[in-house]
Amino acid sequence: QSTWGPDFDMLRAARLARVVVGVRNAATNATAAAESPSASSAMSASGRNAHYPKLLEPLDLGFTTLRNRVLMGSMHTGLEEEDGGFEKLAAYFEERARGGVGLIVSGGIAPNRAAWVKPFSAKMSSSAEADAHRVVTSAVHRQGGKIAMQILHAGRYGYHPLAVAPTRLKSPISMFSPWALSESGIRSTIDDFAQSASLAKAAGYDGVEVMGSEGYLINEFISKATNKRTDAWGGSYANRIRFPVEVVKAVRAAVGPNFIVVYRLSMLDLVADGSNFAEVAELAAAVEAAGATIINTGIGWHEARIPTIATSVPRRAFAWVTKKLKGAVRVPLVATNRINTPEVAEAVLAEGCADMVSMARPFLADADFVRKAAEGRAHEINTCIGCNQACLDHVFSMKRASCLVNPRACHETELNPAPVPAQKNIAVVGAGPAGLAFAVAAASRGHKVTIFDAASQIGGQFNLAKRVPGKEEFVETLRYFASQLAKHSVTLRLNTRVSAATLADGHYHDVVLATGILPRRPKIEGIDHPRVLMYDEVVSGAKVAGAKVAIIGAGGIGFDTAEYLAHKHALPQGAAPDPNAPSVSTYLREWGIDESIATAGGLLSETPALSPAREIIMLQRKEGKAGERLGKTTGWIHRTVLKKYGVKTMTGVQYRKIDDAGLHITDSKGRESVLAVDNVVVCAGQVSNRGIEAELKEALKV
Repeated sequence: QSTWGPDFDMLRAARLARVVVGVRNAATNATAAAESPSASSAMSASGRNAHYPKLLEPLDLGFTTLRNRVLMGSMHTGLEEEDGGFEKLAAYFEERARGGVGLIVSGGIAPNRAAWVKPFSAKMSSSAEADAHRVVTSAVHRQGGKIAMQILHAGRYGYHPLAVAPTRLKSPISMFSPWALSESGIRSTIDDFAQSASLAKAAGYDGVEVMGSEGYLINEFISKATNKRTDAWGGSYANRIRFPVEVVKAVRAAVGPNFIVVYRLSMLDLVADGSNFAEVAELAAAVEAAGATIINTGIGWHEARIPTIATSVPRRAFAWVTKKLKGAVRVPLVATNRINTPEVAEAVLAEGCADMVSMARPFLADADFVRKAAEGRAHEINTCIGCNQACLDHVFSMKRASCLVNPRACHETELNPAPVPAQKNIAVVGAGPAGLAFAVAAASRGHKVTIFDAASQIGGQFNLAKRVPGKEEFVETLRYFASQLAKHSVTLRLNTRVSAATLADGHYHDVVLATGILPRRPKIEGIDHPRVLMYDEVVSGAKVAGAKVAIIGAGGIGFDTAEYLAHKHALPQGAAPDPNAPSVSTYLREWGIDESIATAGGLLSETPALSPAREIIMLQRKEGKAGERLGKTTGWIHRTVLKKYGVKTMTGVQYRKIDDAGLHITDSKGRESVLAVDNVVVCAGQVSNRGIEAELKEALKV
């Protein structure tokens, strides 16, 4: 979870921006609907898009053609279960179809109650349920798009007492032990998959995706770790893959030949006793023969202890996995995970790694991703930074998904600004994310906006965050905002510490203060000692810490600062990080992934420890686990990385004083000691930088 303060926290910026950001006005919608997603595209003499010829090339499936090679990957939004959620879901998907996506895949829909991810999850097992989906499929078809419904059986991941699995083995991520399926239960489940597909067809879907990866039921049948059966559905690999093959056969029989059937194949399990590549290839051939139209790539089970989609994972980190399967089957293959720009997607296709690319979160960040790429406006794409904060963290907390960099995602029917009837002259103080979000939103509605900031560049605390190893993607958000400031003619006054008098005399209708935060300096004896450094001094590169460091504070900033200090290749001050720089080979080696996938689950027997640049100890006053409030889906990654670097943690600590000897503490058991460190880095939270607020209120008579 982001804890770089109000200026850094895009969720706070999102709340501010929601005052002025929402769905396009009706006239704009009507104009966009009338246009083809590639109406303004730059086409070469051959008829191929001049910017991204591979990405935007149509894909002929025989009985139907996809308009390009872009698959919007499945992601649950929470709208599926809300009252009136299908109307909201229709608007959400319609915008992505209008934006040019080739094939949309819905969030996971259960084929029966036992398949629920949680109680009363979205289900497709009756004609009444199919009727509710027609508003979604009709909306997508209005924009010339195609949509497939994902059929997902949660298996032992189901968070409810009705969950079933091949064997009664509890998963590490659910409190419920599943019931073992009987022979008749297996047959009934296969029939339910087929019925769900048939109902999806009746509801107007162009296809279905059978979810066979990520550790859900189908995956559980395949792995000998979760399938301990001794009947015809367990034991040998041929028996263990019988269930997915029978599911695909039944689905194909139910929907007929002219209907898209995507099979999501777990090509790299990343769990013990998972499949090796020879087994993956065998299954791929079997599901192709059973009737799959397309095979999509699945990477890792949810319980795997290797990050696969977080921002610290290098771009296109798993395209090589899909490429290994090329030639083993004839149907199109889809590459996935951490593909977030059209340049990366184009390279994956041009290098022959896959026939399509799947992107899910990038379409939360920008519904018009494809259209902008086609029109040569890639610099205007609001890029997914892989943070998980407002999407997956929300979904796994039973909240509606949205997007940290695009708060309008999944709120398309609720945020409805229109052009303003009268222009205002607005001053914004602060060019951090909150100030930028407000300025762009206000200017896009027709206001005249001027931003003031004392810094030499936009971004505020984001300029610190982007320097943390694994968060290089944050530069993309600043690139996006820079493009929007120019597009909407926002006046930018950098290197300007504006005064209250200047603002009061500037004839502004409104002044918005988005001045962010300052690092909090705790009241500790010796806090002004020369060996004490504030986190912003360190992460900015303004000051360099010594060989032994104690960090006060074990929240989000403490963890980020610890990783920055542990890393041997910290950026020089002022250097711009490159989101393409993180090495895939280094990532695979550090996380113990077997590039040959010859081993079970693609795991190496040993994972190397990381050599830290410094000796680091991280402290917090509160007892309990360090980093307890980190992101729900990413906190474990941060803790694991620091453990690999040998970073020590202490909780329940009292800070007595700082002097030439080091940091004097009292531990949770009342024992006093001195940490002989070269520097004490303070990451003890932030305070609002109210700066000129009081003076400005006085000057403006507020």
